[in-house]
Amino acid sequence: MQGKKVVQVSLDLGKSIKELRLTADGICSEEFELRWDDVELVANRERDVYYVEGNRIFPLSIASDHFYKLVLVRWRHAPTLEIDGIHMHRILDVPPEIDSEMKVRLLGKIKCRNVLDICTGLGYTAIAAKRRGACKITTIEKDENVIRIARFNPWSWDLGDRDIELRIGDAVELVGEYRGEFDAVIHDPPRLSLAGELYGLDFYRKLAEALKPGGRIVHYVGQPGVHRGRKIWKGVLERLRRAGFMASYDQNSRCVHGVKRR
Repeated sequence: MQGKKVVQVSLDLGKSIKELRLTADGICSEEFELRWDDVELVANRERDVYYVEGNRIFPLSIASDHFYKLVLVRWRHAPTLEIDGIHMHRILDVPPEIDSEMKVRLLGKIKCRNVLDICTGLGYTAIAAKRRGACKITTIEKDENVIRIARFNPWSWDLGDRDIELRIGDAVELVGEYRGEFDAVIHDPPRLSLAGELYGLDFYRKLAEALKPGGRIVHYVGQPGVHRGRKIWKGVLERLRRAGFMASYDQNSRCVHGVKRR
């Protein structure tokens, strides 16, 4: 950077580019000044995400019963959430926000529809549903630390849209409050070993009750245990059918999807 007085950087994880001034001590914007040693730390940890507060940088992570951190997987694409070292999105073959769009597309036409989103996470699925025309999205997240991370994530800020209602609580309990209110539901739970109750027949029956007749469901399953020959989706498919859905498996999106019987 020798001889340069300004540098182009992104302060919102690739969503936009702005110019910062270079000085002998570090880099400056209208909002903050960072020392060169802090800049070097960020530059050497390309996957980690930091936020600025009081002219200092801090890693975007939370340590509690579990360890949460935001991880940048591809430049100019949405980051993923990592909990105890496990990524909460597909990252190897598709960026997280594209993965969410694939799930929403399986719902078909949702313009002016009422959508239920189970397991908000960073909000990408709810945001994708809004962009495809849903008039009302209700999204449920149990883990408040996940929402705390999302509030710092520029790719999650549209979660604050007035047409998106965020409910904090246990989906097993909250879904039971609804009867025939939704045109579609997107169910994107953690893996089976972490949230078995969200894969059970009783919960699937609650999802069916929350949907209108003919309402659609998309249930992300993923590929846990695939290298050991496990096919989690087969059990999911069988239980959804017992719960009142006509359903099938989509290999491309790794989702089971279907329609509530009328």
